[in-house]
Amino acid sequence: MVMVFYGSNGKSNPVSMENKVEHQTENQITYDIHLPSDLGMLYKVRLGLQSLANNVSQLSLRHFKIQNTSTLDTFSLTINKTLPLSPDGDRWIEFPIQWPLKEALSVVTYHLRVFSRNIWNERNLVHMTACVYGTHGDTGDRSLLQSLQNVQQGEKNESFLVIVDAVDLGELEKIVLLISSKTDCKLDIKKLHVQEAAKEHPIYVFEVNEEFSVNANSPEIQREIPASFVIRGEKQMNDTDNKLNKEGSQVKNWAEYTIKVYTGDKRGAGTDANVHIILFGNEDKSEVFQLSQSLEHQNPFERGKVDTFKIKTKKLGNLRSIEIGHDGKGF
Repeated sequence: MVMVFYGSNGKSNPVSMENKVEHQTENQITYDIHLPSDLGMLYKVRLGLQSLANNVSQLSLRHFKIQNTSTLDTFSLTINKTLPLSPDGDRWIEFPIQWPLKEALSVVTYHLRVFSRNIWNERNLVHMTACVYGTHGDTGDRSLLQSLQNVQQGEKNESFLVIVDAVDLGELEKIVLLISSKTDCKLDIKKLHVQEAAKEHPIYVFEVNEEFSVNANSPEIQREIPASFVIRGEKQMNDTDNKLNKEGSQVKNWAEYTIKVYTGDKRGAGTDANVHIILFGNEDKSEVFQLSQSLEHQNPFERGKVDTFKIKTKKLGNLRSIEIGHDGKGF
């Protein structure tokens, strides 16, 4: 069993539970832990199993208590969980630490969806973990292939859902992938989506678009993937309009753009996915806009059609480039 402690100034290395205090009551173990002083105020703990000796290794946790021996500040929490959380599932749990007079973060269930071309076929040969980083810390390495859920297979792509419980990460910033394999294979990963299970938005999109060649003799592959963009939802344009109305005299600092999208006339050229656009200028870049309200058609992006959209954003200067893409939903 190991623990990782997070403080306002950083996090600890994994701490092995080895320094047991001699006097123990039944079903209770006490450890002395010496943490670096530069961690600052502790705000969360990750507790788990570093490795599983076999498929039946389990750890039943009932209660957790931590006390600062200098200040005697004490935090306690009833857990009542058994690790791993499912037969092939997560080996870690996280919980916030609430000190006296300090507001604690909440535990959030995140949905991490992986879009790929061939992971489903290779799932028994490949070991892949993801560590999601945000402004409030990270999730640690969580397995992506142990318990696949909500698998969706299309003509060219597939996706599957991974559920991760973690203390609120804040604004998501990057994902670090670790990939290894028992045999030679290629893994084609397109992108990853992360969002809170209880909310439709925001959706953090991490573009990968890479084919990984892995084999048993090669070292573990590591990729750091920064957030590509954030889908904030269809209210963006209304929120921008409201902001413009409130700011009144500052309207001169905003600009309106007309966007025409010409969908190709080949078979399968259209899409039912949610399309977004970002404009980049020499002075600034726009937020992410959903292109959902076409001035011509109720159902935009049909084959051989032209759709017009109007957006309002801050002044960007001379336009240099755009990013346009979709979330892969629908046909």
